[in-house]
Amino acid sequence: MNDLSSPNPEGQALPGRSPKGGPAEMAKPRRVAARPFARWAALGAVAAAAAWLVGCASAPPATGTTTTSTATPAGSKPASSTPATGSTFNIGPAPSTATTTPGTTDAATRPTTSGAASGASVAGQARTFSTQLATYTSVGYDALPGWGRDDFSEGWPAFLGSCKVLTGRGAQWKDICGRTASVDPKNSAAIRGFYEREFSVYQIRDDDRRPDGVVTGYFEPEISGSRNYSPPNIYPVYGTPEDMLFVDARKLPSGNATVAARVQGREVVLQTGALNTRDLAAGLYSLDLSTLTRDTLDRKVRLRAQGRQLLPYFTREEIETRGAPNAKVLAFVSSATALYEMQIQGSGRIRLPNGEIIRVAYAEQNGQPFRPTLAQNKNGQPASKVRTRGGAIELELDNDDDDDIGVDNTAGIRVRGFTLARPEQSGAVIVPGRAAAGPVIGSGIKDPSYVFFKESASGASGPVGAFGVPLQAGRSIAVDPRSTPLGYPVFVSTRTPGTGEPMQRLTIAQDTGGAIRGAVRADYFFGNGTQAATNARRMKERGQLWILLPRGQAVAAAASTTIRTRGGAAGADLPQCLVPEEGLCVDD
Repeated sequence: MNDLSSPNPEGQALPGRSPKGGPAEMAKPRRVAARPFARWAALGAVAAAAAWLVGCASAPPATGTTTTSTATPAGSKPASSTPATGSTFNIGPAPSTATTTPGTTDAATRPTTSGAASGASVAGQARTFSTQLATYTSVGYDALPGWGRDDFSEGWPAFLGSCKVLTGRGAQWKDICGRTASVDPKNSAAIRGFYEREFSVYQIRDDDRRPDGVVTGYFEPEISGSRNYSPPNIYPVYGTPEDMLFVDARKLPSGNATVAARVQGREVVLQTGALNTRDLAAGLYSLDLSTLTRDTLDRKVRLRAQGRQLLPYFTREEIETRGAPNAKVLAFVSSATALYEMQIQGSGRIRLPNGEIIRVAYAEQNGQPFRPTLAQNKNGQPASKVRTRGGAIELELDNDDDDDIGVDNTAGIRVRGFTLARPEQSGAVIVPGRAAAGPVIGSGIKDPSYVFFKESASGASGPVGAFGVPLQAGRSIAVDPRSTPLGYPVFVSTRTPGTGEPMQRLTIAQDTGGAIRGAVRADYFFGNGTQAATNARRMKERGQLWILLPRGQAVAAAASTTIRTRGGAAGADLPQCLVPEEGLCVDD
């Protein structure tokens, strides 16, 4: 695994270590008394405002230019650009002044290869735009702390891996990935030039325009187990259940009525009109809409049939105490807690008694929300600061540098930034066709979500992430696909766990996870092994993110058309996804 620390000779600001003298506060407009010729003054103000808006729509700084950047250095306090609640403002920043260095090429002149859809913004042209979750502001590459010091050849294989999928996402990505063939894979400067020519860079801020978020770590765990049920290996590692059904949440009617539905293969198709007894006699099913969790990222609701009813798929407790008769058992392991951690990590290795390794990767989930039981600190408060947005749990920045102060390591375990409580009591679970090895009380884990796995090929490469390509230690990250589409390059500025040294590097978004929610949210993949596990469990730092978007790509809805207030709900016309992709993030 690569060393993730790097020197900081240029004195770049680090997350949580603000330099003295932050940016000046945005000047507030003054109210002036009415004067003669007020009408002419008003007309002049309208003209000035129109000119300013035109400036907001102008192209951002081009590659190879020296720019007076308005971006806040990583970790420093941003200038206040948000008025008090109840007031309104335009999100677009004032245009910055840029001068082109003689002899450089203006990469922004590259012809766009995809026009903006109705209501969308164009990367490389729009200065700012928003989704329901995040705001994106164009900056120059010189605003990225440590950009010039990164070794881009380290992460180049990860980007080429993404290209295997991205080339199927339209002509623009096919052209970009095609041009990688002319780049020397060992020449960091050449790779850096490629990124600067092909992509525009935007800083990601949350819906309150805060640049700082949470950067955590994960790894590929290894646990002991066997192919057969034999104590102490009594906890099954399930594949995807064959009785799991799916319905598109976008096609569900509003409200909490009970509707009629037809099952076609694994898909549930809703029927029009009110449900009646003749529908059930005709082979239809009843579906109670009040029981469903609709706000999944892929907009799929997981169901099961029981009689003539369609119900939400089994919870963790139901799977453990009833069994999953329609799911293949891939292996059995000896620890319910280790299995739970592997489910949260999203992949893992199972070492058999003969030394053979079974590698498993995420296949499906039961559709229940991620609701972990958090460990308590010495003050009786949750050791991890979280907030709930809709049906998702988001990890938040802590006031202290270490949120685990006073937490007994035997009572809690750090997983992807969350400090989870160990179950108070754990016992046998039901396995279809097997006699339970003791009283069936389940694992004692209260989280209703449950992950199903599939076997993946063993080899020297990393586990396969949600994007369908192997993960690269130190360069692949897991993200929230609503704000950061998979496959895209993301520059991360944070600190190395333990030492506090700067960790500033280009990564590739190639994975997701139920525990990874939030606009400014990244989860470093550290690889496998003891050291990877230690680094991943220690990693919970303040950080900032910048996404690289292909020049000319249509993204999101323009923020300048939507009024937002601090703390208020996002505009209804804003999309959920920066770049919609079926199966990862889709808009209603």
